[in-house]
Amino acid sequence: MNGALRERLKGWTGAGIVAVALSSAAMPLAAQAGAEPGRVLTLRDAVARSLESNATLETARWGLEAAQAQAREAWGSIFPTANLNATYTRNLDIPSTFLPAFIFDQSAGPDELVEVQFGSENTWFAQLRADQPLFNAAAFLGVGAAGRFEALQQEVVRGEAQQVATRTRLRYYDVLLAQEQRRLTTNSVQRVEQVLAETRSLNRAGLASEYDVLRLEVELANLQPNLVRADNTFEAARRGLAVAMGVESLEGVEVGGSLLTIELPALPGGPAILASGAASGSVGPGASLLLDRGVRAEALPAEEAIRLAQRNRSDLRQLQLTRELRDTERKVEMSQYLPKVLLFGTWTAQGQGDDLTFFGENNFNAKAVGVEVSVPLFSGLQRPARVSRMGAVVEQVEAQLELAGEQAANEVRTLMDQAREAHSRAAAQQRAVSQATRGFEIARAEYTAGLGSRLQLTDAELALRQSEFNYAQAVYDYLTAQARLDAAIGVVPMVDAGDVVALQG
Repeated sequence: MNGALRERLKGWTGAGIVAVALSSAAMPLAAQAGAEPGRVLTLRDAVARSLESNATLETARWGLEAAQAQAREAWGSIFPTANLNATYTRNLDIPSTFLPAFIFDQSAGPDELVEVQFGSENTWFAQLRADQPLFNAAAFLGVGAAGRFEALQQEVVRGEAQQVATRTRLRYYDVLLAQEQRRLTTNSVQRVEQVLAETRSLNRAGLASEYDVLRLEVELANLQPNLVRADNTFEAARRGLAVAMGVESLEGVEVGGSLLTIELPALPGGPAILASGAASGSVGPGASLLLDRGVRAEALPAEEAIRLAQRNRSDLRQLQLTRELRDTERKVEMSQYLPKVLLFGTWTAQGQGDDLTFFGENNFNAKAVGVEVSVPLFSGLQRPARVSRMGAVVEQVEAQLELAGEQAANEVRTLMDQAREAHSRAAAQQRAVSQATRGFEIARAEYTAGLGSRLQLTDAELALRQSEFNYAQAVYDYLTAQARLDAAIGVVPMVDAGDVVALQG
């Protein structure tokens, strides 16, 4: 991507549109992400890298460059044109013709002819012609059509960038969920191993039965395949993220962040969710998983979020621009009924001679100006058929736009409900994790003291494991719903920028 195209893309029209995907400042950081072993890959790094290296997005950018060239070409149709034509002819045989002989000799008979040569051995001819369209409705409308096509391609690039960024966010969250599942399974195995060691000690002291030891060994054996499965799921999620980023692998790269250390902002009618450490086993501080969002759609009234979507969604904007483009093309066809007026001027020079002197011994030049008018009369009924066809295409796009608007409103409402439900579920599960942690500690203390049963301890461990994963799942559901909701309203972090006021402006 050359620098000139980057500058043009930065000038996207529309409220709050910024082509951050092409920011040169993000490129070195993105280029390093996923390439340096031991590096912590943040969500921002992952999105920046995907925006830089995605092949589909690169194809859309080249389509935009082609549209910009087409717009410049359309402007050329209303500018003046100038052409210079020049020829040199060497007459190997000088042209001749026959004329009545009495022209040269009055005494010649009426049927007598005489051969007369015209011209010289060398002939030169040059003409310079300049044309300026005075009235050509099709050309003027064609400029508008090219501009709308360029705007459409700009929106295609923006829409593709939004999809790339959203897919990368979702793949990043997949890695974090798989990472949490693996960690929780590992913690569960460690807890069972610890209890098994304590039970064996009690068995040797005569305070626990052989069955208790055997039952815990079976439980441990059942958990260990789950750990292998969790490892495989984690590696598959990492590969999916690598594909989204456009890198070969994430070998040696740590994905930063944790679903248990994120702080979720408050929603209307609900509390904020503060960072929570793991109930068992420490979790290091993770990078923020909430990108800087210009609009928190899940916190807005539904109708306002739908209005944002109708104004900013890329698919709706593309349909609107397509409708305008097709309508302009219909007007271009209708303009073919109108005459064309052209102003022209010519300068002509001719010369002949028997030597090779430029323009010969005998030469002259002439100048002329004029107006050319072309009036279309009949085209075999092709023109009205094309106008009718383009009118039907405009109506077709209009119907598609109406349907897409209804689908967008439904998608926004659904995703808002999902985000709010996941947020409230996360708050409830956070309390459940705290309670399950306390319950497991009590059950283990009672079991160690010989006051509790092994079944009670197993149930407490299972409840803790399930509550921890349910909390991570709720946070994951909120983050994924949030990412999809950003795309649904058409304001995606790192692709679009601006707040509600800027968008309304």
